Amino acid sequence: MVSQPTSEDIERITLLKIVSEQSLKTLNYEQLKRLEYLVEKKDYSHNKKAHKSKTKLLAKINVRIYEVQEGREGI
Repeated sequence: MVSQPTSEDIERITLLKIVSEQSLKTLNYEQLKRLEYLVEKKDYSHNKKAHKSKTKLLAKINVRIYEVQEGREGI
């Protein structure tokens, strides 16, 4: 049985698509915070590789949030 994606799943996928096609720099602060929440909430513990990617992505999101808050650009 395949479950239907929730509205949060669709929102997470949409934001991730923007990031993959463009970059984190295209998201505003609210979108970054929302993506952070949605990615943190998703459980990837059953897939070691996906969980590692999640951890790396969250680190990048946190750096970008800091840059936006401080009005800085990354290296």
